[in-house]
Amino acid sequence: MASFSVHSAVVRGAEAVDVCVEVSFTAGIPGVHIVGMPDTSVHEAVARVRCAMNSCGFTMPRANVTVNLAPGEIKKTGTGLDLPIAVAILACSKQIPPDGLDDCLFVGELDLNGGVTPVRGTVAFALLASEKGLAFVHAREDPQGWLVSERERSIQALSQLRRGVDALGTYAVSGSVAMEANCGSRRCCELDFADVVDQEVAKRALVIAAAGSHGVLMVGPPGAGKTMLARRIPTILPSLSAEDRVEAMLLHSVAGEPLDDLEAGGRPFRAPHHSVSSVGLIGGGHPVTPGEISLAHKGVLFLDELPEFNNLTLQALRQPLEDRRVRIVRADGTYVFPADFMFVAAANPCPCGHLGDPGHTCTCTPARIQAYQAKMCGPLIDRIDVFIDVARPSSRKVIRGSEGLSSELMAEQVAAAREYRSWRSARQRGSGNGLSAVAMEDRAREVLETLADRKGFGGRGIARVASVARTIADLAEHEVIGAEEVVEACSYRPRSE
Repeated sequence: MASFSVHSAVVRGAEAVDVCVEVSFTAGIPGVHIVGMPDTSVHEAVARVRCAMNSCGFTMPRANVTVNLAPGEIKKTGTGLDLPIAVAILACSKQIPPDGLDDCLFVGELDLNGGVTPVRGTVAFALLASEKGLAFVHAREDPQGWLVSERERSIQALSQLRRGVDALGTYAVSGSVAMEANCGSRRCCELDFADVVDQEVAKRALVIAAAGSHGVLMVGPPGAGKTMLARRIPTILPSLSAEDRVEAMLLHSVAGEPLDDLEAGGRPFRAPHHSVSSVGLIGGGHPVTPGEISLAHKGVLFLDELPEFNNLTLQALRQPLEDRRVRIVRADGTYVFPADFMFVAAANPCPCGHLGDPGHTCTCTPARIQAYQAKMCGPLIDRIDVFIDVARPSSRKVIRGSEGLSSELMAEQVAAAREYRSWRSARQRGSGNGLSAVAMEDRAREVLETLADRKGFGGRGIARVASVARTIADLAEHEVIGAEEVVEACSYRPRSE
């Protein structure tokens, strides 16, 4: 009896789990049997491996081949086990030299001609290989800056099984692989706030929201520029740190999403359609994959036409907005995905969209308006800090192409406010928590009390106003909140208050 094993992995949630692929030859009826809780895609690997080996000039041993995927208590999904199964069979049958294989982690799908194709979760596999000090052998060509080598360590990329295994015998491993950010200056998109005409008030509000990572709801008639404003928010957010970049790329990788924008230096921007399901928005499915809120991690989640979304789907956002992560409980365990995003939503004031628009007449009945606006109430809306009335821009300014604040200037304001906040937080560390610990002038407290009584703010509403006022003060580099900051913060509360 002969046996051999190689290192591999499968994706579980937002991480890669180590799997040992063990192959053993025994006497009996020739065939390949896979054990260790494989799913259908793993069982189908037998046919792909056999055809790939034959196409590359190898032969499937005429023996009873048992492939064990350890540990056996974890469900194995995906097609990334094709390559390690093929390598283990070839090494066990002495068709390739076994030298150096113990120092590699193999992941890849085989096509019928012996080609090695990539699978989802490449970043997760690379992180696992780095953690275990193994060479990551996969199908992807030289990564574009997100995987770098240390101590003369390279990433082995295979495009074809025959050529790949010929080189593995002389492959030496040393050092460890590290994940680093490609700090490119190019934005994920070539959008600029200068293209949005006659919306300086909304731009000011978005600067405040971006500086303090506040949730935003924009309400205005169709064509006012709400979507244009939302899509340009990533251009004023600071560049991702190396750690944040890895987290965002990890989530996109396990979901099978492209990484080009993240590699180029942009923040994620997700704008799901209003027909999205709860699973699509929050995450889940089989296998469990991250939803839109996790794919927006460290970026922006934009929900356009907010009242058109299913109410149950929207209410599922409440806990992730507070906890900055989502927990999905299934029979096989609990999956935790990070969900630290800037929430941005847009809506019309009524079903026809022209309520309060001086240039158009609203055709909606009061009952329809009330039912429509009722969808923008409740616990979810209570977690939004900044409400913006986006008016229709001036026709004259649009035609003549007047410009206002650009993304570059707005990004400078946001960066300066965040830097000042970091300095202030370090200076005020240990001063306590809660509203009572917020440095505020006596006059500002009086104004806040008066406006809170007049507008009927609840406890959460008062905290939201204080938080936005603190961000406005950071923009002005004021260590103490003044009355002007409180008044401006109150102006960003909804009309109903």
